[in-house]
Amino acid sequence: MEQITESPHLMNKPALARTARSVCPHDCPSTCALDIEIVDDRTIGRVRGAKDDPYTAGVICEKVARYAERVHHPDRLLYPMRRIGKKGEGAFERISWDEALDEIGRRFLEIEAEYGAEAIWPYNYAGTMGHVQRDGLDRLRHAKGYSNKYDTICVMISWSGYIAGTGMLTGVNPEQMAESDCVVIWGTNPVNTQINVMTHAVRARRERGAKIVVVDIYRTATMEQADMALLIRPGSDGALACAVMHVLLRDGLADRAYLASHTDFSADFEAHLASRTPQWAAEITGLSVEEIEGFAHLVGENPKSYFRLGYGFTRQRNGATNMHAALSIPAMIGAWKHRGGGAFHSNSGAWGLEKSAITGKQGSAARALDFSRIGAILNGDAEALKGGPPVKALLIQNTNPMVVTPDHDLTRKGFERDDLFTVVHEQFMTETAMMADIVLPATMFVEHNDYYTRGGHTRVLYGPKLIDAPGEARPNHFVINEIAKCVGAETVATEKTDRELVAETFLRSDYGDLDEIEKVGFVDRALPDEKARFADGFAWPDGKYRFAPDWEAARIKRGAQWTCDPAQMPRFADYVDWNEPVSDDAPFRLTTSPARTFLNSTFIETPGSKKREGEPKLLMHAQDAAQLNLEDGAAVTIGNHRGSVELTLKLFVGVRPGVVVAEGLHPHKAHRKGRGINTLIGSDPVPPFGGAAFHDAAVWIKASQS
Repeated sequence: MEQITESPHLMNKPALARTARSVCPHDCPSTCALDIEIVDDRTIGRVRGAKDDPYTAGVICEKVARYAERVHHPDRLLYPMRRIGKKGEGAFERISWDEALDEIGRRFLEIEAEYGAEAIWPYNYAGTMGHVQRDGLDRLRHAKGYSNKYDTICVMISWSGYIAGTGMLTGVNPEQMAESDCVVIWGTNPVNTQINVMTHAVRARRERGAKIVVVDIYRTATMEQADMALLIRPGSDGALACAVMHVLLRDGLADRAYLASHTDFSADFEAHLASRTPQWAAEITGLSVEEIEGFAHLVGENPKSYFRLGYGFTRQRNGATNMHAALSIPAMIGAWKHRGGGAFHSNSGAWGLEKSAITGKQGSAARALDFSRIGAILNGDAEALKGGPPVKALLIQNTNPMVVTPDHDLTRKGFERDDLFTVVHEQFMTETAMMADIVLPATMFVEHNDYYTRGGHTRVLYGPKLIDAPGEARPNHFVINEIAKCVGAETVATEKTDRELVAETFLRSDYGDLDEIEKVGFVDRALPDEKARFADGFAWPDGKYRFAPDWEAARIKRGAQWTCDPAQMPRFADYVDWNEPVSDDAPFRLTTSPARTFLNSTFIETPGSKKREGEPKLLMHAQDAAQLNLEDGAAVTIGNHRGSVELTLKLFVGVRPGVVVAEGLHPHKAHRKGRGINTLIGSDPVPPFGGAAFHDAAVWIKASQS
């Protein structure tokens, strides 16, 4: 990590600050255990990774190391406010909490009376991963019959592809990367997004001489550390995976005994792979035949290979099938048999939580609206509205849809509706808050109690309240309870505190007593090693890994909805060419990859992150720039049929010709045209069960007009 400078407000801190255990609240698989200096009742100091946590291992990302900048930022929202100008103009007046809650209750009840309860849409996501503060909104949603949420914006595509193979969303403990002979980091950039993956991968190389392979679409900071770098074209992962399996079978490197005992491997599947040659895949991926065969031999000769499969490569229109194809390689070589071998994507299927104290009664009959299609929904698209009433009110927590959702111009148009009543509970005046009628100030993770599950590891961690919130900031738990009282849902306005809800959930889930758990800070939910490696069979009735996935069975396990004709899905692990097609009018493929010091649209206001990321840039190969007569540092306009965005060109050798990369969700105001990169991203549902193809857009590029 680079040197972290002292925050100005800590220069005169007391010498005897205490250290308290907490946990990072953000939407990152690492969910790091933290040691935080407490200067006084309202002030935190340094934030460090907990050295005694075996996964965090004392290492955290630089943005969280600077968290005091965010907690004590002078621009934090401190008081409830009411809009007095036009939407997006930024004109608000301070009001009391009582005034704010009275207006919310009155407007919600009026809308419910005229249009029905489904006209109100509580819209929340993962700005905090704490379950009490994040998921408590469901308690109000279910009690009132407000519109449900269909969660497609992040994990739907990747989880569906993984479950299609294994039958369960879990895998080999990530700490076992350190025991591997080969670590394959596929479609993720952990240096930017989950630094702890690198801790354990590099340990394997240092202690065992393991090779690190990185598969990605541009030369990331992670790829810079690879022993084998496989730079492929966007969306071509399935072709690479199938060609690797072809070579494994052709050259006698597949574990046929394991295939017979633990998979549904068949003569038909082997015949299917016979045509998926390295020559065929080279044309699709851009790799050479030698690179494909070299990768196949590396993993085939080292079956103790650990496949760390990310989210990024699935954010394509063929992302679910790509995930399933890549996941099939460790089954082909029997990697799951060995400690340090197998695969991992998320451990979210292993928590066994009983959360009804937080979420209330489940099973509301209200329609479930697709998060990724908020633009279409707010603009009255009948299909997106599921034939129900228009959305007349939004209650938004833990997300910034004006920046993070696809098809931004459509989203903006919806938010600008005069007849849409919008309530935003936030920490900063985000671009979504600027569109609100009522803005409520929110706490940060050190200012309330919660627990956090660890998608990228095996522990559930408790994060206690450590300091008092500034101004009149209130936690989600408070807001949900108070609104419930205002709209006639008093029965779900629990008198339990956030800490008491954590304790009750832990007891109902057989985790144990919170007072005892708090002493160590976590509950370890690691599956027994044999179960995590599916030694006794995968999570399907016959115990077999599925090379021929039953997508309908995967849909049922996900609780998902078909968004395509089921017959469209391939019979076997395969490559399908579903990406948005390039054309003479839009000849480049755009991917919108994560920045190092932003997390989606979080941290875009903190000084350290803003300084590091600078202005929004477009990475382009010099060959493409020369053909367009563009120079490094030029202002360029990039667009398609959805809109256009202005960025600064940066020549970059680590991307294939025809592919361009825009890193990070910079605020719209940071762009010359006032429009961010998601203006160019489609919201059409990705097969088989929906989701947004954030890394899959065809665009044109030209010099900006001065």
